[in-house]
Amino acid sequence: MIEVSDCNVDLELRPIEPSWVIEGNPVSRSRILSTSADGTASTIIWSCTEGRFNWYYDFDETIMILEGSIVLESEGLPPKRYGAGDVVFFRDGAHAKWHVEGHVKKIAFCRKTNPAMIGLLVRVVNKLKRVISSAGERRPATLMGAH
Repeated sequence: MIEVSDCNVDLELRPIEPSWVIEGNPVSRSRILSTSADGTASTIIWSCTEGRFNWYYDFDETIMILEGSIVLESEGLPPKRYGAGDVVFFRDGAHAKWHVEGHVKKIAFCRKTNPAMIGLLVRVVNKLKRVISSAGERRPATLMGAH
């Protein structure tokens, strides 16, 4: 099934955890654009006004900045500025300090991670499905047009 959405949707207020705010009064808003059938993946539009705050990730998240800019800090990495068109990946368990300069709008692709054994099992099952599916689609060449 195919779903189509627009990045210019009305966003709902989604306050940042107050204990995470370092400086300013950042106001964040978001809207879920899509969710996978199994509920483990979603696409979200998110915006935020100026401020500094911590963010703790409990899922994998890939973002692409649509508008504005941010400066990110993370352990072991110097602060770095990202702007429109930049893509950043945050692994489950990551922590970053965000400094929103003026405002930022991003699209986020989020995926809940599974324990390693469940992930392996899912990959094996999917591989078996592909093998079985492709075997059912094959036709012997000798039967196609040969007399």
